[in-house]
Amino acid sequence: MGDSSVLIVEDDVKIAEINAKLIERIEGISVSGIATTIGEAKELLPIIKPDLVLLDVYFPDGSGIDLLWHMRSHFRDTDVIMITAAKEVQNVGDAIRGGAFDFILKPIVFNRFEETIRKYLNYKTKLKDVNAMNQEVVDSLFHTVRKRHISSNAEVAATPPKGIDQHTLSLIKNSFYESKEGGMTAEEISKITGVSRTTSRRYLEFLVSLGQLRTELVYGTVGRPERRYFANEN
Repeated sequence: MGDSSVLIVEDDVKIAEINAKLIERIEGISVSGIATTIGEAKELLPIIKPDLVLLDVYFPDGSGIDLLWHMRSHFRDTDVIMITAAKEVQNVGDAIRGGAFDFILKPIVFNRFEETIRKYLNYKTKLKDVNAMNQEVVDSLFHTVRKRHISSNAEVAATPPKGIDQHTLSLIKNSFYESKEGGMTAEEISKITGVSRTTSRRYLEFLVSLGQLRTELVYGTVGRPERRYFANEN
């Protein structure tokens, strides 16, 4: 049996390349294409016919959730794993109803990512090896899909992923909570702390993944929507 093929649909080219490198570290699966817009994804899907799509939610030309539902209608043999910073309950609910295999929040922790991919490969192997269905087989398939290992916030916070150090994390958290109400952008935190905008956003997204912050898209007069970060109420 050959490798399962993956189409990465992600508007940030650097993140798409990172996801591709993560896939390369896992045996039995390989990247067959990268799309940076919904339009590109729709063009590549019938050509590549991937086994799996790694899909973000927000794109300049549409919604990843809408693409998920499009795939359910036209590419039923292709599975989807959402990889996104979008934590809105509606998006998670829509992804579940649309049949997404999993929903992984950015920034990606490799162990969590690898676990999901291996569960997916195991699921695909079971489907191909089954000759006849009975309740035990059905239960094993659904357990493979639905059992998720979700590390507690305390575990993740105690062992932050590579690229996150406690000193900078504390600096950004303190600057955020001492700032004015109404949320802040990565750029505003960057100016306060002196770290780069890219570093600021990486740490803020890490705090989002822990559930300590939430994000909202604020639409300005021009350009793409702006991400603002807000403290979650305990």
